[in-house]
Amino acid sequence: MKNIILFAALVGAIFLTGCSKKDSGCEAITDTAPASEVAALEQFITSNKVEAAKDARGFYYRIENPGNAKHPNPCSQVIVNYKGTLTTGVAFDQANNITFSLTGLIKGWQAGIPLIGEGGRVVLYLPPSFGYGSSQVSGIPANSILIFTIDLTKVY
Repeated sequence: MKNIILFAALVGAIFLTGCSKKDSGCEAITDTAPASEVAALEQFITSNKVEAAKDARGFYYRIENPGNAKHPNPCSQVIVNYKGTLTTGVAFDQANNITFSLTGLIKGWQAGIPLIGEGGRVVLYLPPSFGYGSSQVSGIPANSILIFTIDLTKVY
């Protein structure tokens, strides 16, 4: 009888941990950027006289329009218009009216888009670990600081 109870408890524990919120991929980004990346980003911000707020996680942002009260959560689907540039000013990507699930995006977008509501606009200044890190991706050199201007048009 003890074995049956122990087995039931074990199965229950596996079920509960297997269905935890952590495994859903919908938790808010709590990671922080390495100090060296934050220092490089701060130097860019300072030397270019960029007016932006610093997030405790290590990226910078400027809210150009806060939008309405409908903010996305980590599990939201969003429709955005965006433009991504390197610190040299070279645009590497842009799109309009594109739908994304926040869980499938780079950390910087997962952390930065919820700062605004539907109809809002934010400019994100992201250290490499909140972008593509040490990977070279389609016109983006490895370890690049990225700048995104994002208009949040719809939250689902």
